[in-house]
Amino acid sequence: MKKTFYLTTPIFYPNAKLHLGHAYTMTLADALARSHRLREENVYFLAGSDENTQKMVDAAAKAGTEPIAFLDGIVQNFMKLYSSLNISYDQFIRTTDTRVHWPGAQALWEKIVAAGDLYKKEYRGLYCVGHEAFITEKELVDGKCLDHGTVPEELSEENYFFRLSKYAGALRQKIESDELRIVPQSRKNEILSFIDSGLEDVSFSRPRRANWPKGLGVPVPGDDSQIMYVWCDALANYITALGFGRDDALFQEFWPANVHVIGKDILRFHAAIWPAMLLSAELPLPESIFVHGFITSGGRKMSKTLGNIIDPEELIETYGAEAIRYFLLRHISPFEDGEITREGFKDAYTANLTNGLGNLVARVMKLAETHLPKPVERPKAEHFPQEYWDALNGYEINRAVDMVWSRIQRLDERITNEEPFTLVKKDAERGRALIGELVIELYWVGRLLNPFMPNTSATIKKAVLENKKPENLFPRL
Repeated sequence: MKKTFYLTTPIFYPNAKLHLGHAYTMTLADALARSHRLREENVYFLAGSDENTQKMVDAAAKAGTEPIAFLDGIVQNFMKLYSSLNISYDQFIRTTDTRVHWPGAQALWEKIVAAGDLYKKEYRGLYCVGHEAFITEKELVDGKCLDHGTVPEELSEENYFFRLSKYAGALRQKIESDELRIVPQSRKNEILSFIDSGLEDVSFSRPRRANWPKGLGVPVPGDDSQIMYVWCDALANYITALGFGRDDALFQEFWPANVHVIGKDILRFHAAIWPAMLLSAELPLPESIFVHGFITSGGRKMSKTLGNIIDPEELIETYGAEAIRYFLLRHISPFEDGEITREGFKDAYTANLTNGLGNLVARVMKLAETHLPKPVERPKAEHFPQEYWDALNGYEINRAVDMVWSRIQRLDERITNEEPFTLVKKDAERGRALIGELVIELYWVGRLLNPFMPNTSATIKKAVLENKKPENLFPRL
């Protein structure tokens, strides 16, 4: 029986088009999914959209559109971008889906009720629509949310609260022991420090307002005056997508998740609230949470709210999706913030793709097409270095891509040093043997590129198996 691998991404707010930061999350996750498929594992890759939110309602009203129609249009933009980037997700879940999502979200709520972990009380606090969360005064800078630059709204309302404080000890033990593995270590330390500072119970519902659009917000079981609060609703998607609460065949096969891929801004929700919910419901915890940094622009997190975004569709139109995937996976650290500029992107494209990989493929396959009477025999033995798998298992995706580029560089150097184009004229047999070796090495470069640049990988392997130089992979601009 095949080993299973289940990974998830955040479900993004469909209040505007996605930016390069979202594309980064999805590309990281896709590289991981493809690397496990390369190991012939049974992979399930979940994506989606978080739709029962105030910011989405506000965005629809600003656009003068009914919320569901607004959502449909934005979600189509999500899917268009994912298609352009060749994101190989297996399911796209929408939290407005009353058939797929709502039954499981309500079933999870009822399990938490059965554990005695929900209670109702009056609450007054500062609500940040950008976060869709209550925040504290110590999280503000000059009275504004640091991430969104907005002044939070002071709200007073009666909500259901989840006894998060009850699970502080259990969470600390599971994270400290790596039963719930948080990567990188700095994020593990951050969440342990957060737990040690004292966990407070959190709001899990909001009153259903008279003007709240129909079809939005999962009703609280047994209390139609309330809808589930965004994090209780949204976090449940990781199990509702697998059929929890309705038909749990996929849930039984794939849960617990092997990894949640998230940005650092939602660490507390995923490493404190979500595992505490699962503990309350007596469900298994995910194995790991991979926390990546932000892509910054002008030194600030790229944000729709701040308006400092780089449109990934603009870059795709100019450079192609494979170049975007390459840059995000190699030139941005998976664990730290990474700055991106159009100038830096262009330089990397020219140096490493046009003059690097693209030129190498053209040189090797031109030699093969000219001098080899037939395609080389396809290698049967696996040739994936263990350090390559080790890097991917540790979510050091940039290190794995670096390994591929090291092989590209060595192959380039071998051509320069051994001059096959000269040797084949002096000694045809030895020259053809050398060219065959170069082609085989190029084939393995293609194989190793599969998780990162799948179309480029397929083009290289096809060229080798057909013994034909492909069209220019990365044209000069």
